[in-house]
Amino acid sequence: MVKPLTFKGDKKAKKRKRVDVAEKFGDEDGGSSSKQLVVSKTNEDTAVDDDSWVTAEATGDVVGPIVLVLPSDPPSCIACDTNGQVFASALENILNDDPSTAEPHDVRQVWVANRVAGTETFSFKGHHGRYLSCDKFGILSANTEAVSPLESFLSIPTADTPGTFQIQTLRDTFLTIKPSTSSKSSALPEVRGDADAITFNTTFRIRMQARFKPKLKASKEEKAREKISRKELEEAVGRRLEDDEVRKLKKARREGDYHEALLLIKVKNKHDKYS
Repeated sequence: MVKPLTFKGDKKAKKRKRVDVAEKFGDEDGGSSSKQLVVSKTNEDTAVDDDSWVTAEATGDVVGPIVLVLPSDPPSCIACDTNGQVFASALENILNDDPSTAEPHDVRQVWVANRVAGTETFSFKGHHGRYLSCDKFGILSANTEAVSPLESFLSIPTADTPGTFQIQTLRDTFLTIKPSTSSKSSALPEVRGDADAITFNTTFRIRMQARFKPKLKASKEEKAREKISRKELEEAVGRRLEDDEVRKLKKARREGDYHEALLLIKVKNKHDKYS
């Protein structure tokens, strides 16, 4: 096999590690310990049905496994450990430090978003089966097993920055990042919930799995409806079809007037038969 030329000093491309969210979050009872889970990317053709990650663009997109990407440098996200401690976790699966390409590499970085029944708020459930919570002092934790107002958040799209959100508590404060008190230069920021105004530090990006995005799900269903073979068309008409007739029927199926087009061809059959 012929290999591409390489030169001394060339950087090797890093392979992305992926979290098996289905395995970890498929059971609503949650799991035990948080470990880095690595899975290989499967068929590229199943773009909607695979575990690829996309950016949530509207409040209605916030559902299922998500990553709450922080406006930090270097890029990081909200994570929690099995003890319920919430912290900023560095993102490794990211291209050119662009937060719109971020994917989790650790189950601790993944939360399951669900709308709280009868409200406009959301709950965020961690990998250990407990919910993200913000107390009156703005301290975040993930220790509770039930949802109360402390575990309820509004996801408000940022007006002047598409694809980003303000995560607001029911005390009208916002989740935000603040400089770390650590003496280490590489220390990631502290995540809190006590910001009283919208700023750059409160502007989060939400990454979600493509298969949960309403628009993509609807698009997949539409494509499934559009697909029909020549054999199926000929069985519906009751005879062999010409190429132009197949094209017309497929076009009609895409545009929603398939049955009318099918009826016209059947009527034409009868006219041809008795002419």
